[in-house]
Amino acid sequence: MSFLQPAGPTIELGINIDHVATLRNARGTRYPDPIRAALEAEEAGADVITLHLREDRRHIRDDDVRAIRPLLQTRMNLEAAVTKEMIDFACLIKPQDVCLVPEKRTEVTTEGGLDVTGHFADVQSAIRQLQQERVRVSLFIDPDVQQIQAAAESGAPVVELHTGRYADATSEQEQQEELERIRIAVQAGIKLGLKVNAGHGLHYTNVQAIAAIPEIAELNIGHAVVAHAVFVGWRNAVSEMKAIMVKARLEATKPGTKA
Repeated sequence: MSFLQPAGPTIELGINIDHVATLRNARGTRYPDPIRAALEAEEAGADVITLHLREDRRHIRDDDVRAIRPLLQTRMNLEAAVTKEMIDFACLIKPQDVCLVPEKRTEVTTEGGLDVTGHFADVQSAIRQLQQERVRVSLFIDPDVQQIQAAAESGAPVVELHTGRYADATSEQEQQEELERIRIAVQAGIKLGLKVNAGHGLHYTNVQAIAAIPEIAELNIGHAVVAHAVFVGWRNAVSEMKAIMVKARLEATKPGTKA
């Protein structure tokens, strides 16, 4: 637990190190080193290290995952597509958490949530295989009640709500509508006994409203932190994000504060 973690209702920060690897791969060098990024992120207050092993290996590579897994003091959250290759690899690595995500090679970043209802049998099979290896499974889904219901029925104990539409909103009204959609989805997940996380597109000036939702357990953030680190340094970027999240949660959970 980080020194920034308050004693009351808490929220955890998962730092996604994918784009540290993107910088490394851009020039074919050995730096910046994602392993160092993971370890320094932990020291700066990250509660989880998140990394996405894509099918095209555009950033994180197999050797990165293998090297980082035994060195972490917190938890590894490995994002992976629902394919035999990725599920088998995850079962070999045995991270504490695997988040199943949709994946298209043509996309710049993950464009939406996993369609659990449309691929229920495949998702459920992947969950069972991972759970046999004592890996906790999360499903990265849109904040949609039908998808949340399907996630619960599939046997996944955790969902991560895709916050991309909230982050990309072009007006205050649209952002508030998306925020309300997320709040409704959080409540639906909690009622079904799920742990509810969130992430995608969150940065230093839009994360506050999401972090303030008391039932959200964890936020996973990557690109914004890597970008901010260019100007303030990696550890500072991580610790600033954690401090912003913790402050928003504390203010939202003060006695007499309306959620």
